[in-house]
Amino acid sequence: MTAATAFKEAPAAAPQSGARLLVRTLEKLGVDVVFGYPGGAIMPVYDALTGSGLKHILVRHEQGAAFAADAYARTTGKVGVCMATSGPGATNLVTGIANAMMDSVPMVCITGNVATHLMGTDAFQEIDILGVTLPIVKHSWVVRDPADIPAVIEEAFHVARSGRPGPVLVDLPKDVQVGMAADEYGFHYPNGVEPLDHAAIAEAEQFIRSAERPLIYVGGGVKIAGATQALRDFAERTGIPSVSTLNALGSIPTNAPGFLGMLGMHGTRAANEAVQEADLLIVLGARFDDRATGKLNAFAPHARVIHFDIDPAEINKLRAAHVPVIGDLKAGIEALTARVTKAPLAIDPWIIRSAAAARRHAFRYDAPGEGVYAPALLNELSKAAGDRFVAACDVGQHQMWVAQHCEFSRPEAHLTSGGLGAMGYGLPAGLGAKMANPEAHVVTVSGDGSFMMNIQELATLRRYGVALKIVLLDNSSLGLVRQWQELFFEENYSEVDLSDNPDFVAVAQAFGIEAFRISRREEVSAGIQRLLDAPGPCLAHVLIDPKENVWPLVPPGKSNAEMMHGESRFESDM
Repeated sequence: MTAATAFKEAPAAAPQSGARLLVRTLEKLGVDVVFGYPGGAIMPVYDALTGSGLKHILVRHEQGAAFAADAYARTTGKVGVCMATSGPGATNLVTGIANAMMDSVPMVCITGNVATHLMGTDAFQEIDILGVTLPIVKHSWVVRDPADIPAVIEEAFHVARSGRPGPVLVDLPKDVQVGMAADEYGFHYPNGVEPLDHAAIAEAEQFIRSAERPLIYVGGGVKIAGATQALRDFAERTGIPSVSTLNALGSIPTNAPGFLGMLGMHGTRAANEAVQEADLLIVLGARFDDRATGKLNAFAPHARVIHFDIDPAEINKLRAAHVPVIGDLKAGIEALTARVTKAPLAIDPWIIRSAAAARRHAFRYDAPGEGVYAPALLNELSKAAGDRFVAACDVGQHQMWVAQHCEFSRPEAHLTSGGLGAMGYGLPAGLGAKMANPEAHVVTVSGDGSFMMNIQELATLRRYGVALKIVLLDNSSLGLVRQWQELFFEENYSEVDLSDNPDFVAVAQAFGIEAFRISRREEVSAGIQRLLDAPGPCLAHVLIDPKENVWPLVPPGKSNAEMMHGESRFESDM
């Protein structure tokens, strides 16, 4: 028997429904957890989930599914997966999809839709989710033949994680889910790597050697590229000081020599001053976001720019690059390190000056009074949790306090909605992170405004016994909006009063979650230990001063050199 004859006589794969093809393909791609919520138009997929190897987490709102999948992807480096039905189910994913797009998070979003013959008829729960999400996905598909499902799903995963990662959408009409086809999975996409631009690397080396005040500007692309160790090697071997964007915190450990902290609107004084004084910026996977740069034409006014990025669209978009290096960030940093460390750099005065500034402007935690000082609590919390600490932040004052005052040993330990700034991210993100890292001390840090936006996910924690810890900082207001109204709107406090909040301890307990309250400074240490030691999910409701502000602050429209510093107790000023 010839090989050709043997091939012809091989039994054909048994036809399966499109829904079962989807589930089988997800299994073959190594997916282990899917976050979602069922409904009529995706019911065949949920029928196929029964008995599969996929663990499905039933959230209580589709936005929670998208945020949980986002955080799962950020902490594992895998592609996050979420599912929803058509119409309102699909539209409820939109904020989470936009969040993943803004922060370059690989995510595959699967939606059900009405049958193909009903599309365009305004059928019940029909929505053009492809059109709705077009600006906030890397790519999207409407599958019209069940036989195409395996190839489309594998392509979706490839697109989501290749190059600059991001979310993709796969829309499955109901008749495609129930239609039959053979399982012909087997399309494979090679991991293409852009060739390294050695000429640009050589030019970058010369710029670094001629600089007197070089500074590393670390962006979120470092973590995404798996370049954390390469970055640390470069910083350690050259001695060049560094600053970080919000999404890059932990890429260089908080307490590492030469690290000056976060730059930008609520960045450290040492970081912002160093940027303004630098004569060379080595930009690694950052996009010159407005919250980092302040007034753009006044940002780093004396600095030439070396810009590493995998996305050509980011080069010269907001700041001209004297040396653009497009391609894989890890390979680029490693090549630059090999060249630059062959001989020492003559930047000792700059290193000494930067270190002195960091000491001089270090935060203080000896705030007066008996009330809870949130920055001190968060700093103590991160130290108590140690290297196992993972913070999943909501958006507001607490988010900035976490960025300023918590200690991070790795970038996967800091999860935040950076580009979109989506309130409600923290609780479902904490759920996704804890599912991915069951041994970690995953802590959602939220404010009373943000927490109410996805409070229903307490039920998800209880159902699955997810031992997420929650620090709820309650100032009975929309704190960051209130601060801006105080400083820039003549204290016209419009619609920021949340003094009618519910009893959050009672609410958590009603969901079956252990909860307790901290209202005095003397209760903080014991409260932190109780929180971390709790065997299951636990909430610490922390009452803080409603008038407490986040400092420093760069006013809107101002340069980073024009920081407001608030009360002197926030920095040591040694």
